[in-house]
Amino acid sequence: MAVTKKTETKAAVKASVAPAEPAAPVAPAAEMKETAPKKTAAPKKAAAPKKEAPAKKAPVKKAPAKKEVKTAVYIQYAGKEAEVEALVAEAKKAYVAAGNKETDIKTVEIYVKPEENAAYYVINGVGAEDYKIVY
Repeated sequence: MAVTKKTETKAAVKASVAPAEPAAPVAPAAEMKETAPKKTAAPKKAAAPKKEAPAKKAPVKKAPAKKEVKTAVYIQYAGKEAEVEALVAEAKKAYVAAGNKETDIKTVEIYVKPEENAAYYVINGVGAEDYKIVY
């Protein structure tokens, strides 16, 4: 029986040396965490018609303020000269001197008669022979 003991011993040694059967595969640590149950979206309701917002208007760009060009008009005749701005100022001054208010002036018209060395003015559509400026 020595032979059987030796065979049994070899079999026991073989069993202890033989690699064990691999265990079930180990899942990575990330997979071992419990996952929270996913929230499901509430059932969609019938889409209400969308209200369209009024179209936005593009901002109005203001034109850069134009500088007013200073102008001067001179009337020259027979060696004499009259400036239009000075005649308008004189007409306004005469109108106010006659007892009227300068704020009432809406329009001023000047008629220059160089042969008489005079200008006649009409304010707010009203004129007369005595509305005369001698220059």
